[in-house]
Amino acid sequence: MDKKTFAQISRWLHIYLSMISFVIVLFFSATGLTLNHADYFQSKSTTTELKGNVNAAWVSSKDSSKIDKLSVVEFFRNQYKVKAAVSDFRIDESEISISFKSPGYEADAFINRVNGSFQLMITSQGFMGFVNDLHKGRDAGKTWLLLIDIAAILMVLISLTGLTLLLFIKRKRVAGIVLAVIGLIIMYWMSLF
Repeated sequence: MDKKTFAQISRWLHIYLSMISFVIVLFFSATGLTLNHADYFQSKSTTTELKGNVNAAWVSSKDSSKIDKLSVVEFFRNQYKVKAAVSDFRIDESEISISFKSPGYEADAFINRVNGSFQLMITSQGFMGFVNDLHKGRDAGKTWLLLIDIAAILMVLISLTGLTLLLFIKRKRVAGIVLAVIGLIIMYWMSLF
């Protein structure tokens, strides 16, 4: 492949990868700022505490393998609109604890195995908590984690194709490389403090 073809392919990749990933790069840039300056971008966190009873037959069996996990989880989903995935379901001798988590949202249930009484605490971090958790991939699921990986790969490719294009522009090549090295030095220097 000659230089001209290589430059054309690099330009084509740079333009179209940039457009494909524009929203992703914008999202991660904006949420990077909100995470870095959390004191300015606070969202209202709300916590709701509820008490009640589940069907004692679902939780009272001495044999933990006979605990009706599905009925218990669906009870909280249907009665209290718990909307996150189950991240933990623990069965102790006297208590069952269930954690539901998703970005910006958490619900924890503590159930007495003898009589089925429970305490449910639901915490919502609001919109900023939601997008900040998405940025970090916290409790976001495998699909979102895959999107984060794709975004990282796209950003690397955009950077490399941009650098490749710079190397083909003779009158801007030296200045571009000098600025890239200065940027690297500044980044290293700032990491020391």
